[in-house]
Amino acid sequence: MPNEPQRARAVFSTEDFGLMKEAVGAYVRQIADDPKSAKFSNLYHRLGRVG
Repeated sequence: MPNEPQRARAVFSTEDFGLMKEAVGAYVRQIADDPKSAKFSNLYHRLGRVG
């Protein structure tokens, strides 16, 4: 039987994504006038698709 690589273990739990989305959302509101807020807003929406 060939040696197969082990499956990678998850780093974050499903609950973690909700917490990260909440934290990023609060940060986006805090830095709304900063040009980099668009990048954090995109991250916020991507986190919404995950968890």
